[in-house]
Amino acid sequence: MQKLVLLGGGYGNMRILLRLLPNLPADVEITLVDRTPFHSLKTEFYALASGTATDKEIRVAFPENDRLKRVYGEIIRIDREEKAVYLEDGQAIDYDQLVIGLGCVDKYHGVPGAEEFTYSIQTIAKSRTTFEKVCGLAPGSTVAIIGAGLSGIELASELRESRADLKIKLFDRSPRILRDFPEKLSHYVKSWFVKHNVDVIAESNITCVEEGKLYNHDEVIEADVIVWTAGVQPVEIVRELDVEKDKFDRPILTEHYHVVGDENVYVVGDSASSHLPPTAQLAEEQGERIVKVLRHRWNGEQLPEKLAEIKLKGFMGSLGKKQGFVHLADTTVTGRIARIMKSGLLWMYKRQNDN
Repeated sequence: MQKLVLLGGGYGNMRILLRLLPNLPADVEITLVDRTPFHSLKTEFYALASGTATDKEIRVAFPENDRLKRVYGEIIRIDREEKAVYLEDGQAIDYDQLVIGLGCVDKYHGVPGAEEFTYSIQTIAKSRTTFEKVCGLAPGSTVAIIGAGLSGIELASELRESRADLKIKLFDRSPRILRDFPEKLSHYVKSWFVKHNVDVIAESNITCVEEGKLYNHDEVIEADVIVWTAGVQPVEIVRELDVEKDKFDRPILTEHYHVVGDENVYVVGDSASSHLPPTAQLAEEQGERIVKVLRHRWNGEQLPEKLAEIKLKGFMGSLGKKQGFVHLADTTVTGRIARIMKSGLLWMYKRQNDN
């Protein structure tokens, strides 16, 4: 019996399960290992943290299947020589093929105090903690959000909708929001923030964080809560993996999405080296290609020399529950229609995966 072990129930491994389970070869069994008994919609963690979505709304049940074993626990080590995964509770799980989809954690870029004194939305547990802290603030309190990428933008806008009484400061390292995209899109997002009294601080450089304050260049800014959304890195287990990695500590993959020198260990999602930005869309596309490789190998077929190149379709973002922005195929859509498009995509995803 071939043992396929999936580490992490994120977007990439959920796509692998969706594709493999309906037609799984008779001699293959799958084990899914995750710390929680459900798939979390990470793209919606900003809404949980801001209080505009409930915990239940951003969860999807893992598939039910006689050939799928689900194991819950904290992974502490991957031993490629023994072909085994070890959990904190002492369990050891053997594998023939392993797919690592353990996601990422915040990257603090060496900023003193950032890890100790900021909150996070990288996991569902950390998003819950951020929600409890932010939504328990007294009226007039200040929330500082460091990082004006998609996560920071959505968190700031959703929090403004949730708590109109708070002062919100969004720190952007770039001269303009979403600088790599059309100015029309940047202008729309910036205008929304101006209209809704969110203070966007461009060309910021956070040099230090302390309890209740941060340093932007040499300026000291007081804040009751500081949330970090300014970069990610692979989880520690992946960073410690003895494989060839890129400058961001992510395992470098071959054309067939396994690590260099080990055709039985694949990596999917935020932990995998890629020239494309880490998104749910990228993880799903990687999952599609890993499924193709696994099927070829299980069937004893020769692998294609190259798999189809991944081309991302674009991205979507929300500005509260009524406005949003979409950039697809060099076309930008903003406003209510864009928000409906994003809500519709989320509904379709949940419907496809929720069993």
